[in-house]
Amino acid sequence: MGIFSRRQSAVIDPATAVGTDTSDPADAPRSVPLDPTFQALTGPRTIDRSHSRVGFSVRHAMVTTVRGAFTDYDSALYFDGARPSESRAELVVRVASVDTGVEQRDAHIIGPDFFDARRYPEMTFRSTSTSHEGGGTFRMTGDLTIRDVTRPVHLQLDYLGSVLDPFGYERAGFDGTTTIDRTEWGLAYNQRLKTGGAMVSEKVRLQFDISAIRSVS
Repeated sequence: MGIFSRRQSAVIDPATAVGTDTSDPADAPRSVPLDPTFQALTGPRTIDRSHSRVGFSVRHAMVTTVRGAFTDYDSALYFDGARPSESRAELVVRVASVDTGVEQRDAHIIGPDFFDARRYPEMTFRSTSTSHEGGGTFRMTGDLTIRDVTRPVHLQLDYLGSVLDPFGYERAGFDGTTTIDRTEWGLAYNQRLKTGGAMVSEKVRLQFDISAIRSVS
């Protein structure tokens, strides 16, 4: 999510399928109307780290959930309220900034068993396409790179609203979520429980609570 880009290349829209369409026109998907107020949000933004969270949650020992966040990252967002497909985003995270509230656990996470931060100090997300799903919900597809492995992911982005704060910043709020299988990026460490199951779930939920700001002159 913030996912958001200083160096982002042009967004790549999905290619239109080629061939004969034999479907009934009545069954064709209809375009989802956009709220006209979205147009005023169009423009470049960046994440306000003081009021945002780039985090994750993962099941531990099959009975509890461990939550953490990354505190050091660069981000930018270009949101197009009239043409959502032109919206794009990039996030570059320094994985050594992980914070789960337990120093010993954080040291393990950034070590060779998981992120291996010395060899792979950054995790990145770069969007490739964005679509409007209806209401304030958008779908952003992009490339997530961890430990030099790049795979596509799909984020659900929910627009929460916008406001002009007392300091002259226009803020737009977004919640973004997706669930990944960490082993697909080489984070395969685990321990088996005697009662069955794994110490750490392979499924990780990524969560982006974003306050994206644009300076108002």
